[in-house]
Amino acid sequence: MIIGSQIKKSMWNQRESPLRVEKRFEFDKYQQISKFMKKVDELCKEKDIYPNISFGKNFVSIIIFLSSEKISKIEKDFSNQIDNFYLETKVN
Repeated sequence: MIIGSQIKKSMWNQRESPLRVEKRFEFDKYQQISKFMKKVDELCKEKDIYPNISFGKNFVSIIIFLSSEKISKIEKDFSNQIDNFYLETKVN
C-alpha cells in the first residue's frame, strides 16, 4: 500500500522544437490508468486543452504543447490538476 506522503510530485520536463512540457506517470495496476485517464479526459473537456496522450500497461505519457515561450497560468494549473489526479489515483 502506498501512503500519500511517499508519493512526490515531480517536475514536468520542458522541451523545445516545438515548445512543450511532458511527463510520464507510472502505475501499479491497469485499473489505476483507467481511473486516471477518465479524470484527465474530463479535465481536457472542461479546460479545452487537449494534450498528446499515450499509454501502455503501466504508464501514461502526457505532452502539453505550450501556447507561448513560457508556460501560461492556464497550462500550469492544468498540469497541476493532472499531478493531483495522479496522486489521488495512486493513493486510492
